[in-house]
This record gives sequence, C-alpha cells and structure tokens, in this order.
Amino acid sequence: MDRPRRNEPPPLMDRLWIVQRADKDYVEYLAKASGISGALAGILINRGIKTPQAVRDFFSADLGGLMDPLGLKGMAGAVRIITRTKSSGRPALVHGDYDADGIASAAIMVDSLRRFGLPADYFIPNRFDHGYGFHEEAVWRAKRMGAGLIVTTDCGITAFETARLARENGIEVVITDHHEPARGADGNPLIPEAGAVVNPKLSPGEPELSGTGVAFKLAQALLGDDAHAYLDLAALGTLADLVPVSGENRLIAKAGLELMERNARVPIKALREVAGCQGRVTWRSVCFGLIPRLNAPGRLEDASKGVNFLLSTGQEEAWKAAQELDRINKERQRLEESVYTEARAAIERDGFEGAIVVSGAGWHKGVLGIVASKMTERYRRPCIVLSVEADEARGSARSIPQFNLYEGLNELGDMLIAFGGHRQAAGLRMKAGMIGQFRSALSKLVLERVPDFRATLRIDADVTLRDLGMDLVKEMRMLEPYGFGNPEPLFGAKGLEVLNPRVVGKGHLKLKLSQKGLFPMDAIGFDMAGVMRHIEDAAAVDAAFTPVINEWERGRTLQLNLKGLRPSGGLRPAV
Repeated sequence: MDRPRRNEPPPLMDRLWIVQRADKDYVEYLAKASGISGALAGILINRGIKTPQAVRDFFSADLGGLMDPLGLKGMAGAVRIITRTKSSGRPALVHGDYDADGIASAAIMVDSLRRFGLPADYFIPNRFDHGYGFHEEAVWRAKRMGAGLIVTTDCGITAFETARLARENGIEVVITDHHEPARGADGNPLIPEAGAVVNPKLSPGEPELSGTGVAFKLAQALLGDDAHAYLDLAALGTLADLVPVSGENRLIAKAGLELMERNARVPIKALREVAGCQGRVTWRSVCFGLIPRLNAPGRLEDASKGVNFLLSTGQEEAWKAAQELDRINKERQRLEESVYTEARAAIERDGFEGAIVVSGAGWHKGVLGIVASKMTERYRRPCIVLSVEADEARGSARSIPQFNLYEGLNELGDMLIAFGGHRQAAGLRMKAGMIGQFRSALSKLVLERVPDFRATLRIDADVTLRDLGMDLVKEMRMLEPYGFGNPEPLFGAKGLEVLNPRVVGKGHLKLKLSQKGLFPMDAIGFDMAGVMRHIEDAAAVDAAFTPVINEWERGRTLQLNLKGLRPSGGLRPAV
C-alpha cells in the first residue's frame, strides 16, 4: 500500500470500514432464544457470544460466577505468608504504583489486610524521585517500621534486586502484579526471589486481570464475600488499565459500577460530585470523569494523595481531597496541552516513518503517556514521547493494535537503560544520545511487521436511520460496561444527506444527517473538523456512528456520535 507521506498525518478519511455480518437465520434464532432484538443478537455473535447460554453468562451479574481466588497460581502461598505475618505481630507494608490502577489496588490491599487483622501502611513511589516499580526505598521504610512483610500491587514482577534486598533484611515479599515478566533465553519467565508471586501472566489460561483485579482476588482469598465491598475500586483499575472487559473483568466492572451508583463509598461520592458525574454511573463517566482525577496526583505530584483519598471515611475530609484532585487535574490538562503542541510541531517539522519517537528538553514527565496516546491515535503509528534531562531521556510509549510494543522494546533492549509495560503501552529510559539510533531501529522494526497502518472501523451492523430509536439505545446498554475488548456498538449507514455542517468548540464537527429527506438526526464528530472539507460538496455520505441519548435542559434526544464520515461509496463487508 502507499504509505502516508512524511510530515502528513493519515487523514480521518483513510480508514478501512468493515461491516461484520452474521448469518440472518442464526441471528433470528439467537434473538428468539435469548429474548433480545436481532440487532443485539448480531452484535453478540460478532463478538464471539454465539449460544443462548453464552448470552446468559455475558449478561449475568451473579457474583457467584467469580472464579475461586485460590485457583490463581501463587495465591495459596500468598495467603499463608500473610497469615504467618499476622501471627508474628509484625505489620505489613503495601507497595503500590502511581497510576489509577496502582492507587486503587494499594487501597484495596491496605484495607483488606487491616480487616484481616494485619496492621498495614503503604508506600507509593514518586514518579520523579523513584520511577516505576518496586523501589528499594520501600524496603528501608518497611525496616524502619518493623514490618515483616511487603505486599506489592500492580508492580514487582521484574524487581529482582529489590526483592532480594528485602529478603536479606529479613522482610518477606508477596508480589501481586499483572505486567509482563522478564524472560530468559529459553522463553520461560524469570521470577524474583519472593515468598509468593501472583501474576496471571505467568500461567496461560488465567484471566487477564488488572492490578486491582489481582489485589481484589487476594482480598477475596483473605476475606471471602466481604471482599465484594472492594468491587468499586477494582472496577476503577479494570477500566483504567485497558484489560479486556470480558469474563472475570466484566463481572468486576459491572458489579463495581453498580456499587458506585447504589452504595458508593464516601470518597467516590465526593469525586463524582466534583467531576459532575451525577445520575447513572457508566464506564464513560468513570473513564472520563473519575479516573483522570485519580491519575493526576501521580502525574504531577504525589500519588499517595490518591490512596489517602480512597481510604478516607469522613465526608468533609473526602470533599476537600476531591477538590484537590480536581485542581491537580486541571493543571495536568494545561501541561498536557503545552507538551502536545510542542511535540506535534516537532513531528510535523521532522516527519515520521514506521514509528514516532519525539523528544523535548524538560517536558513534564507526568503527561508524556497521555500525549503519546493522542499522537498514536492521530498519526496511527507507535509513538514514544521522551523528556530529556542532562544525558538521559525518560518517556512513555503507546502502540497501535498491529504492533506488539513490549516485544519490540524487548528486541531493542540493548539500546535502553530500562523498560517495562504491555503490548500497547510501556515506559522506558535511555541515554539521550541513543534517541536517533533507537528511532531508526524501531521504525525499521515496525515497517517490517505492519503491512497496513490504516485504522479499522469494525461496524457491527449497517442500518438505516429509520432503524434507530430510543428503545435500541436502551437495549444496547445491556452490553455495558464497555471498554477494551468490548467497545461501544458501531453502526454504519449509507447514502445520507448532510445538513448544516459546522465546526464547534475545539475542532468538533456538528451537523444533521437525514435519509431521503426523512429522519433528520443530530450528529457530532469529536476532533473531526478536518473532515469538513471532504464532505461539504458530497452528494451523499456514509457514516459510522454510535447512537446515544443526549440529555439537556430541553429534554432527551437521540444523537449520533460519529466515528467515521466519508463521501458515499459503499461499505466493505467482512470476508
């Protein structure tokens, strides 16, 4: 295929639209057997949910379906060590991480250990002073407090030296993590010298849990059903950390959102109020309202503020802390916009090929991951954003679905001081003088492995505007919570007329769409102002969208949230 020219981002028009079609007779059977509409049945079939029993399991919110925590490898050993520490009379120290998943998992672990009868304090590394991972400072803190145990959450799987240091100082270690382990030449995982390690990545077939998911399973093993009180915190981490919202994770997320709405803990109530997330609690209000504010302290200041907040019980205390998180988040947004503007200018000036590696002196390290995410979405390339100080560069990386970022960094590990992360996201450090060489090597690797950089719009069903209505949107809510692996349903419609297109806000496209002069519907394309010139003179357009209910003072109306828009040319069916 023709690759995008240097200095020119691939336009929003250049996307591969694929309609996923299911056999009509089978759709009708599944709809009738499951008591759902044909539209919903078709979506479920496209997502691999193809039998009435699978449909019932998917929609079930029965917590009896949660897996036995002792079924996770290492869990029984972790419980034995915690029980032994409790009997010794020595306290424990919980070591978390500075993002929302790490903060929430630390809060789960601290409170569950205390309920179990083991006094516990916590340590959250500072992004700027300590960096990512199980840090030796925690060992010295544990020693000063006389702790007999350190329990890590959301980190530790590659902390060989720190785990060894703890053991040398008479402190047991239980590692709970969900990140990729280091591997030896034979491909087998390398595991730190800890008393117990619980990480689903070590055992094929175990659920792909978040850090909070693993912490919740340990809380279950210690407290039984009483651990269900932590489902709200486990849902926060599950939705924040891009693990698949299916199976165990779906049960956690669904039950957690319901708990936030029905019987929210004091700090969650305060954060919802500050973020303006009133009414029904959805994955969207959590992902765009609560999680950014929990992430903010770790990005700019001290992530311990987030743990303090989640463990608070007084209303006034929680309200003041929620306002502080909101203040920090606003500052985060300001810094993010500044770095994004500079990084984008550098990319437009210097161009890109297989991958984007962009750097700047003194860029705030706390916002690099968000900027990398925005760049990856805009340019459809794996993107690494680095902050350079003296002779060292630290940064965050994000990838596209077609490229396994962790494997790529592993292959180029001799150019790096350190790295860690997932298939789609990572953090790394390198010598500043290696940036150019690393950029070339990573670009070469990406070009070898990615034949097509176009984003794919996988459309669940092609419809007419006449098919859409409030009842359909309400039924689609049965699919919630959405998230990684379970996206919002995407519909496609052909041959639409565009009415009154205009740019609103910061680059959003606002218009009405109608079909044969009928069924006019409001539509908005966020960050899609660039599409305007492509569709202004088109006789008709195709649209890919998610229908939503828009609530304003004037009432409730159906709105199409656009994900793609192009001059009509037909939708390509899946093979």
